[in-house]
Amino acid sequence: MNLLSQIIVGFVAIIHLYVMWLEMFAWTTRAKKVFKTIPEDQFKKTKVMAANQGLYNGFLAFGLIWSLFISDTIWSCNVALFFLSCVFIAGVYSAFTVSKRIFFVQSIPAVLGILSLVFSVL
Repeated sequence: MNLLSQIIVGFVAIIHLYVMWLEMFAWTTRAKKVFKTIPEDQFKKTKVMAANQGLYNGFLAFGLIWSLFISDTIWSCNVALFFLSCVFIAGVYSAFTVSKRIFFVQSIPAVLGILSLVFSVL
């Protein structure tokens, strides 16, 4: 995996670690300032659901981080491609079901990572 791919994969992982933290640990505090489309009275009611979503975001982040530590280049790229694809698909789905903004925050960085990996092996 080339340096540009590593930087993008790391950036996408950081995004998902941040979302994990918001959803699992700061849902009733800091998340209110980030997820402005959710009515304030819903944060306490949805805390457990948000923590569950945060766990999934954590799995995506840790999968991407894992790909950065794999010494075999082909295996590292394949793992990164898998997790970036998951991030991309989740972002597209969320853009249709929640907010178009998610596409730009989640799917665009993932597709940039996918493209950098694909072009690095050509």
